[in-house]
Amino acid sequence: MATKGGFVENLGKIYGIYTGGFIGFVILMAILEQLGVPDRAIGYMFIGFTIAIYALIGIISRTTEISEYYVAGRRVPAIYNGMATGADWMSAASFISMAGSLYVLGYDGLGYVLGWTGGYVLVAILLAPYLRKFGIYTVPDFLGTRYEGHLPRLLGIVVLFCASFTYIVAQIVGVGIVTSRFLQIPFGAAVFVGLAGILVCSMLGGMRAVTWTQVAQYIILIIAYILPVAILSAQLYGVPIPQLTYGQALQQISELEQTLGVANAHVAPFVNLDSLNFFALILCLMIGTASLPHILMRYFTTPTVRDARKSVAWSLFFIFLLYFTAPAYAAFAKLEIYQAVIGQSIADLPVWVANWGTVGLVTICDAVDAGATIANCVRSNVPINGNGDGILQLSEFVIHPDAIVLATPEIAGLPYVIAGLVAAGGLAAALSTADGLLLAIANALSHDVYYQMIDPKASTTRRLTVARVLLVVVALVGAYSASFQPAVIVSMVAWAFSLAAAGLFVPLVLGIWWKRTTKAGACAGMIAGFMVCLVYLVGTQFGGMELWFGVRNISSALFGLPAAFVVTIVVSLMTKAPSKEMQDLVDSVRIPRGAMPALAAKAIQHDPALR
Repeated sequence: MATKGGFVENLGKIYGIYTGGFIGFVILMAILEQLGVPDRAIGYMFIGFTIAIYALIGIISRTTEISEYYVAGRRVPAIYNGMATGADWMSAASFISMAGSLYVLGYDGLGYVLGWTGGYVLVAILLAPYLRKFGIYTVPDFLGTRYEGHLPRLLGIVVLFCASFTYIVAQIVGVGIVTSRFLQIPFGAAVFVGLAGILVCSMLGGMRAVTWTQVAQYIILIIAYILPVAILSAQLYGVPIPQLTYGQALQQISELEQTLGVANAHVAPFVNLDSLNFFALILCLMIGTASLPHILMRYFTTPTVRDARKSVAWSLFFIFLLYFTAPAYAAFAKLEIYQAVIGQSIADLPVWVANWGTVGLVTICDAVDAGATIANCVRSNVPINGNGDGILQLSEFVIHPDAIVLATPEIAGLPYVIAGLVAAGGLAAALSTADGLLLAIANALSHDVYYQMIDPKASTTRRLTVARVLLVVVALVGAYSASFQPAVIVSMVAWAFSLAAAGLFVPLVLGIWWKRTTKAGACAGMIAGFMVCLVYLVGTQFGGMELWFGVRNISSALFGLPAAFVVTIVVSLMTKAPSKEMQDLVDSVRIPRGAMPALAAKAIQHDPALR
């Protein structure tokens, strides 16, 4: 698939045909379901077809050109870059877990929506256009050039790796959940099956293949996300616009909760998260969004600085379409569970309860002593209050947040083809982000470590080979880590955001907006902010450390960020100011128009293919 000339000029037609073909495939699956084709076969076809499409794009887009592998030739139009960024951004956490968090946390779950969305305002105002103007294409490259040395570059790589690896494990967990449920294979094996689709796209074609694949993945994931709740909205209220009708669902939920004797936590703020943790989460997610290397590198692919700014606007629009729908998912899923599951005979529960129980995402226990009557429990290691009467009470039912979106079609009794469609969408969301993260890690290691610091004379072939080998190694280690399913997806993603915020936000923002920032200040600030955040996160999660001021570790950057700012500013003021040439560069970067700053051009003149 060529990315110049006729291809770019006909992107609308190409993706229009692709969308029509996908809709035709869904209709075919619906016909096959009516003809009696088993659900398992339909699940295999959905997963297999979508992965095959992504793999085909990756193979067609394979490249041996450095500029295409790293920055897609910088020829991606703003609207399509925005769509690719939306897919890159709307990971398993957004597609699979966010609605589940709203289901569990109610009002307080909006902290995720506000934080992730608000972060793009910071990206647009503080970073994206200026990084594109700088002319470098990776975050460590910016740090190495702006602060004139390999130490800032190396520290940036360490932060990038830790944040991105944590994030990628969460995505592979999402891939494992989808493939294990719909292919009916063990979770540990499912993560490696899904990994094949990730590698074919990112390994062969780099940024070029990932970009065009992510556009295709966005189309699938947004259709898959909106269609089920649109159908439910039409069935329940006669209007296929769930964003306008889920308020009625919330009213019905409130009435049912009064009957069940449950507090209306979903409509009251600061019940599941106190005000400190709610606003701390928003702050950390916002700043983390503006610090994630795999998101920032997307704006290096646009033709101009103006296109980088426009890409942010398009990104927000495409993300808005999903985020505006997430509360409807939580509301409709809870309403269906309250009406069709709670209060029913356990012997007559819908099949979906057992199906999701086998992958550990639904727990039913009616036994007074779970250990004594394991036959009545899907999983007995979850503390649940039971009364042994054979009727499912709300206190005897637990559904994992990661199951809400994927299970909603089955919960609502929709045709299985809709469940297969949602699975394809969840897989698209997880794969698209995993592709971007893997590429960010592999590019940092191959370009910023191997090429810039170890072998500056390496040939193009050797550089691409190193990038691809590293990509496979990181992917395999990530899949192995994900096979243990270490935590809820949304929590792991929040950890990644805090690590990126504490380690990268300060040197990036001050590097653009305060020309007095020195190399020593930036390095000291990165170390201080990242280490404070890391120690708090690991200590509270795994080491039994007490929470500071009650702040949960999903907002660990609340302590790392102030440390990074204070240390960077103090050390910068105590050390010699940057050269006049560097200060002039910082001034020129903040001017939207004009050529690449001379010092930045000089820093990459030995590698002109990357301009």
